[in-house]
Amino acid sequence: MENRKIRVAITHGDTNGIGYEVIFKTFADPAMLELCTPIIYGSPKVAAYHRNALGIQANFTIINSAEDAHQGKLNLLTTFEEEVKVELGSPSKEAGMASLKALDRAMEDYKKGLFDVLVTAPINKNNIQGDDFHFCGHTEYLEEKAGDGKQSLMILLNDIMRVALVTTHLQIKDVAQAITKENIIEKAKIFNGSLKRDFRISNPRIAVLALNPHAGDGGLLGTEEQEIIAPAVKELSEEGVYAFGPYAADGFFASGGYESFDGVLAMYHDQGLAPFKALDRGEGVNFTAGLSIVRTSPDHGTAYEIAGKNVADESSFREAVYLALDVFRHRAEYDEPLANPLPKLYHEKRDDSEKTRFNIPKAKSANNN
Repeated sequence: MENRKIRVAITHGDTNGIGYEVIFKTFADPAMLELCTPIIYGSPKVAAYHRNALGIQANFTIINSAEDAHQGKLNLLTTFEEEVKVELGSPSKEAGMASLKALDRAMEDYKKGLFDVLVTAPINKNNIQGDDFHFCGHTEYLEEKAGDGKQSLMILLNDIMRVALVTTHLQIKDVAQAITKENIIEKAKIFNGSLKRDFRISNPRIAVLALNPHAGDGGLLGTEEQEIIAPAVKELSEEGVYAFGPYAADGFFASGGYESFDGVLAMYHDQGLAPFKALDRGEGVNFTAGLSIVRTSPDHGTAYEIAGKNVADESSFREAVYLALDVFRHRAEYDEPLANPLPKLYHEKRDDSEKTRFNIPKAKSANNN
């Protein structure tokens, strides 16, 4: 196991979008196969259709089980045998169901321990809906399927900032009601833990954004800052989380305030993601924190308007693979010293005797010369 490359499960996403294109382009670079063993959860027939439509070279090895994945190859695991009509650039229920079959199979294999990390190609949140999928997106789906009762946290990141969300896919009219002191504290603690464990930042500094314009302007434009957000920040600080704010979102991003923090906690989706994507250079990644599964995805959607035209930029998807690998290694590094620390300490001293453990002489004080 120590010599085996990290196994990266990749769900193919909406079959009418750019999922296969960005996957193929990412792994066209042989260096990627030196870093990991990719396993596409999808359909050989659909993959071949995309390859032919794009007119690109894309070699993949068909397997029926993740256990059969070959190192040094782009593996494609057959998740369904049914024929799927591919209509590049057009949303369809059939494409949505194909994306769900890949996701469900990946979750089955995750529970069996057959891969290490998950990278998801974009889905269409509308056409995937059905009896077996009633979620607003990947994040909520994964929380239920692999959360074990834990809450997830959506983080968007690139090389200049990390933005996490207190609320994710909520209608604007429902946001204010969901902004509670308890929710802010819970999400901030997940964020803080992820920054430490997943990104190896010892003492992360987190900026907390306001909800209302001008941070409520002393209560004139809203009282959530005074009654909910500021008390949450105070309690977080008292509990050892380096949280600051609330900051008015417009001025915070316009002045480059994010450069002084390791993470930014936004109250709702567009408050955090609109400036993030405006400042991003096409290499942003969506990361699901708080769960045992390591999951990343590109920060773009299905891009129907360019599907099948061979013009999609794979940079974001490649960065998603890189991040998944980094987080997997970071977690191993972070967790290793915490596993049975005392036995490890004495093992390093080459003495596990009872005398060494329990009869260590007291150190002399400075006054006993």
